[in-house]
Amino acid sequence: MTSSNHDEQTARRTELGAFLRACRARLAPADVGLPDGSASGRRRTPGLRREEIAQLSGVGVTWYTWLEQGRKISASIQVIDALARTLLLTGDQQRHLRELAGLPPPEPPVPADDMLPRLQRLVDAQAPCLASVYDEHFDYLVWNEPYAVVRHDPGTLPASRRNMLWMMFTDPVNRARMVRWESAARAVLSQFRAAAGRHPGDPRFTELVEALSEASPQFRDWWAEHPVRYFRPAVIAVRHPEAGLIQLEMFQLRLVDQPGLIMVVQVPASKTYLARVRSLLQPEPPTTAPPG
Repeated sequence: MTSSNHDEQTARRTELGAFLRACRARLAPADVGLPDGSASGRRRTPGLRREEIAQLSGVGVTWYTWLEQGRKISASIQVIDALARTLLLTGDQQRHLRELAGLPPPEPPVPADDMLPRLQRLVDAQAPCLASVYDEHFDYLVWNEPYAVVRHDPGTLPASRRNMLWMMFTDPVNRARMVRWESAARAVLSQFRAAAGRHPGDPRFTELVEALSEASPQFRDWWAEHPVRYFRPAVIAVRHPEAGLIQLEMFQLRLVDQPGLIMVVQVPASKTYLARVRSLLQPEPPTTAPPG
């Protein structure tokens, strides 16, 4: 371990201890169902005692004391989350506690239905660039008009198959348009494999893999190779039947409030390709000036 890494971990443990002490100090015994006061009368310090936090969380008093002191000890997700519940932490505070403990953040909440209009406005604002948002299963949530007319309209797929992998491996129109379909399909499959590895036993991944293996021999053969590759900047080429060749530069962006969602933006690689995309889009309706 380098000196800088050691210093960083020491600082993080110190901050973890300070955060726990601050959270403990703001709680009153009644907040967690304990009687006020103590055997000797009034409490000498505000907040809960270390012994009370340890007891309520199901951990040892010595271990918890060392944690507050910033000592070099390990803490599991289960224990840290138990402390978060005892300390009545908010979702943001629980995530912060996990990060200070060197643990992965909690799973983000499932996007609410009322989030979809917000995401739709986001992808629509990217036009004439192609844009779509999908979840950790690569299921499409929203997409804009340029994406639908240049690549494929996910709305034409059944709801259970509105998925990027399903489109890539089973849609003949998309395959015919892509100049280098195999390299693009392998890249997407490799990213999908990495995503599935982060969610072992997830029933949606299992269902998709089984369905794709049955529908596409190429998916089945490549999946058996266990490919893993994270996103890398790339330029793909689409040969559209009306506009001709269109080259698109790929970008992936994650939403801070929903890190499980990915927005993919495909930017025309030159003014020529931008003009070809624009030629496929419906003209915007003219704006009407307000009455004088």
